[in-house]
Amino acid sequence: MMGHAGMAATAVRFLHSADPLPPPELRCVREDERAPIAPSELRRVLSHFASGVTVITSPATDDDPSPAGFACQSFASLSLTPPLVAFMVARTSTTWPRIARAGVFCVNILGDHQAELCRAFAISGADKFAGVTHTPAPSTGSPLLDGAPAWIDCTIHTVHTGGDHLIVVGRVQSLDTPAPNRPPLLFFRGGFGSFCD
Repeated sequence: MMGHAGMAATAVRFLHSADPLPPPELRCVREDERAPIAPSELRRVLSHFASGVTVITSPATDDDPSPAGFACQSFASLSLTPPLVAFMVARTSTTWPRIARAGVFCVNILGDHQAELCRAFAISGADKFAGVTHTPAPSTGSPLLDGAPAWIDCTIHTVHTGGDHLIVVGRVQSLDTPAPNRPPLLFFRGGFGSFCD
């Protein structure tokens, strides 16, 4: 029987071998049709949706001697029964294949004091864990970042395609709120902020 890491790695191999999605057929837009939405306009309007900020981490493996992680604002709760959460990651991400090979991940929900930490995990190719204090999550061993107000430890449940992103569904194995009163780090219109009553 294939484990979580095997299923995720198989999904990554399939998606890498699959042909990219074809571009939409170019044609004139009739007077009664709406023109396609430009990516820049979509980004501009969606930037008005304030979201929390997380860092998704996974442990070191035999293939990857150091842990993996990336900053992610596209995270959501999905189901209470069974307990599922989801995050979205670009198909071009170099960190995602490492998380997929591990088959597990931890969602570190960041507090308003962790904007610099978020920026560090948003940089591609850097040693993101340099100087970052963390401990192993109890169920998967994924890094729990010190100071995070909450964390959710998961195994990869399923992976779906969603345009130029992947939708990764995780089954929650354990979770906690070590600093429940800490205000969250929020992302809005390209900048970081905090929550005020």
